[in-house]
Amino acid sequence: MSAPRRLSLGQRLTLAIPYLWIAAFFLAPMLLIAKISLSNSVLARPPYAPRFLPSDTLAQLWAKAQTLTLDNYRALVTDSLYFDAYLTSLWIAAVSTLITLVVAYPFALAMARSPQRWRPFLIGLAAAPFWTSFLIRVYAWIALLKDEGLINNALQALGLIDAPLQMFATTGAVIVGIVYSYLPFMLLPIYAALDGQDPSLREAAADLGASPMQVFLRVTLPLSREGVIAGALLVFIPAVGEFVIPDLLGGSDSLMIGRTLWNDFFANHDWPAASAVAIALVSILLVPLLLWERARLTDEEGRQ
Repeated sequence: MSAPRRLSLGQRLTLAIPYLWIAAFFLAPMLLIAKISLSNSVLARPPYAPRFLPSDTLAQLWAKAQTLTLDNYRALVTDSLYFDAYLTSLWIAAVSTLITLVVAYPFALAMARSPQRWRPFLIGLAAAPFWTSFLIRVYAWIALLKDEGLINNALQALGLIDAPLQMFATTGAVIVGIVYSYLPFMLLPIYAALDGQDPSLREAAADLGASPMQVFLRVTLPLSREGVIAGALLVFIPAVGEFVIPDLLGGSDSLMIGRTLWNDFFANHDWPAASAVAIALVSILLVPLLLWERARLTDEEGRQ
């Protein structure tokens, strides 16, 4: 058995670039936020007093660590505002992800089964919303959902309703906004998974007597699982921390953690509490990623 080939310096530097990027733009900011979450809130600028200083010796760091309290994190459990905001965010994100999947899958399937010459055009249509500002697209839904908006005016003109429906400033409006805004993130991964499937597998299942529904349930759907999971994560994770959509389309009953985080940072100027909320949110969102990675590794081991 030959020894593994050693990588050159250039190859090592090339492989190190993604890790350096993650360290510079994710780990370093998260460490700073974690440090602020352990600080004390004060009326100053910046509005916190750090517990640990760069000039501290090891003895000083150890002494401070022994007296360290986690009051900012304890408030996340004892204060019903944070607890309700987390639950609301997870619930709205889960419902929005499910609806997005139900809407996106048929479109992705139609794109994957369309003639080859039409697929670039269809992919362009799927990505077309990104050509317009995210904020403008959310504001457009305000004009559609308000009491005097286009939808209520159309329903009243058709005689279907007598009074305007309360659609704006509701949880339903937030879900609609999230589904519309994040639909391409679900659509494109599923399309990629469906487009990469071998058509002969479906033909073999049909030759063996499977009905079209059985072919879909036993061949097409299982083989697109990775695309579905990737799309679900791309929708669920940003939806949990969404701020713009709940702020513009939601009401008081749709207080999500993103709005709570913004209030603590900019309205209450309580940076330690807001940093603790952010760290807890990242920790919660790591759970589905770790579960997906564990399931993927288990599946690969089972195949081997």
